[in-house]
Amino acid sequence: MSADARITGVCAALAARLGVPVADLHPLPDTGLAHDHVRIGDSGTLARVPKQSQLGLAAVENLDYQAGCFARAAASDHTPGLHEKLPPDAQLPMGALIVDLIDGRPLSLPGDLTAMAECLATIHALPLPDVDDRAPLKNPVDPMADTFMEIMTQAAYIAAADLHPDAESRIREELQAAGATLARKARPPRTLIAFDAHPGNYLMTPDGRAVLVDLEKARYGAAAFDLAHATLYTSTTWDVGSHAVLDRAQVDTFHRAWLNAVPAELAAATEPWLLPLRRMMWLWSVTWCAKWRVESRQAAAAADRMSTENWSAELSTDTLVAHVADRVADYLDPETITRVRADWRDEASPSAIARAG
Repeated sequence: MSADARITGVCAALAARLGVPVADLHPLPDTGLAHDHVRIGDSGTLARVPKQSQLGLAAVENLDYQAGCFARAAASDHTPGLHEKLPPDAQLPMGALIVDLIDGRPLSLPGDLTAMAECLATIHALPLPDVDDRAPLKNPVDPMADTFMEIMTQAAYIAAADLHPDAESRIREELQAAGATLARKARPPRTLIAFDAHPGNYLMTPDGRAVLVDLEKARYGAAAFDLAHATLYTSTTWDVGSHAVLDRAQVDTFHRAWLNAVPAELAAATEPWLLPLRRMMWLWSVTWCAKWRVESRQAAAAADRMSTENWSAELSTDTLVAHVADRVADYLDPETITRVRADWRDEASPSAIARAG
């Protein structure tokens, strides 16, 4: 099924479930691999319709998880409100969430860096629920080890991803260095994090707030992962609307804005982890690129559907798939890898608040 035919079916299903005319449903441009977004008339709301589960969850569990993400972040006042959950059925096999439609524009970097830092700070500073109340969100015993295991699972795709030998060698060097970081006894503090904090996932409102609109992978983990994902080259050049290449001083300014916006105890405990987890978040991103390059070649019908994770190119428009392929090629290029890892390898970097080891 083509992407156009699929979104037509999505709108018909939404119209039936919501009791509104199909003409009142307006699909937004296809800019993401995980969701379709459909504006619901003049209601001020938006349907988020999963194409797949990035966490590999079954449809009901995936929708419950995403609803939990929005509910937990709501108190930050920097995320869309959750209105309704439409359970999966035959017409909407992954279900849908109805959330606030945010009136805003894409981030303009570096000018909106401070607003992005303040948005994340409001989420990271939220009080932690009791351990028994953190489900359904991920709350691993060791968030850093859990993330490293995700990285290593994705790294299994490297051999089949047609990487230049120099690119593969440099990635494997960084995997070894990240393993050494993991061997430390010390651990960063735990907070609610987005784990998908790249600049394309925010909108700037007319009152000057950055709103994080994509929360499907939120979990309890290390805030430094979000700070890295917000400012790495592999994040700031991902989305066309917010595309920017930040220099080291600008990244340092972003870090300082966040450190000044969160409680002093959280800032002090997070600061030493800014560069070690920058490396680890970059590794998560480039190993995901290897995984996408391999799995996007699979036809949706031929892929193993024991879970609902599906990176098949058939789920998105040709334009989006071509854009992602271009970004993946850049991020896996040996020269790009060398430039990015200078962030934590170059002693002269002003953002070397802590040494990555």
